[in-house]
Amino acid sequence: MKNPDKYTALGAKIPKGCLLVGPPGTGKTLLARAVAGEAGVPFFSCAASEFVELFVGVGASRVRDLFDKAKSKAPCIVFIDEIDAVGRQRGAGLGGGNDEREQTINQLLTEMDGFSGNSGVIVLAATNRPDVLDAALLRPGRFDRQVTVDRPDVAGRVKILQVHSRGKALAKDVDFEKISRRTPGFTGADLQNLMNEAAILAARRDLKEISKDEISDALERIIAGPEKKNAVVSDEKKKLVAYHEAGHALVGALMPEYDPVAKISIIPRGQAGGLTFFAPSEERLESGLYSRSYLENQMAVALGGRSVSQVLSVLKILCEANAQP
Repeated sequence: MKNPDKYTALGAKIPKGCLLVGPPGTGKTLLARAVAGEAGVPFFSCAASEFVELFVGVGASRVRDLFDKAKSKAPCIVFIDEIDAVGRQRGAGLGGGNDEREQTINQLLTEMDGFSGNSGVIVLAATNRPDVLDAALLRPGRFDRQVTVDRPDVAGRVKILQVHSRGKALAKDVDFEKISRRTPGFTGADLQNLMNEAAILAARRDLKEISKDEISDALERIIAGPEKKNAVVSDEKKKLVAYHEAGHALVGALMPEYDPVAKISIIPRGQAGGLTFFAPSEERLESGLYSRSYLENQMAVALGGRSVSQVLSVLKILCEANAQP
């Protein structure tokens, strides 16, 4: 959009649409804003759900109005968030489809690559459900490009944490590299929530700075829920929970090529009486490939707590039997 003549001189056509695909919270909407800022052109944004109304024809009318406004400001960018709300496969619903939804998507298809064309208007759209979109919407000439906005890697999470720590008083012991290693699979929204939770915890504790302890506690709170510090737990139950969690940790430590143990806790959280935290492998999470041996180890670790309870109950019976005269 900055230098279109460079491409048109060679006979190239500027792509008319780009679909941003990725899990929720990865920053698809944020990326669209950044593109508009870098291109230095007018930016029109809307949510696809705004087009679908009770009255037939309202959605199509809103699509026309949006593109008429965009054409008057061309070159420009139109961003449609959560396009799966209106761009679903036609005729796939109960009873053959929804008249309002189908009129809306037909109008959108026409505006993007119809008889009149839409010179100078580039359409960006975001979705986390590309599998349900209509095939006509994804063909070349409409959404020519599909960009996958995936979860960030270690280096990406470090940079995102640095962005979301701006304006927050951090202690010197806060290490973004270590936090990043402990948060595999976290999206940008998750990391923003982590830093916000840490700031809330620091304020509750009347601290002037956010230390690594607050961030660690916030991470555990997000993953497993808040601690039930006021829960009344008998000594016998504490002992049973400790044995149970030790079983998970012991089996996990003995299993070859399994995730290392990060922390063991017998403080109740959420629905759990205690928790054993493992540090999952970054490579394994990113690739999504799990070997048979790893999955078998995972089942063994899950059964580790129960196994320890069984062994202890047998030992208790044997000890009681030996104690009898």
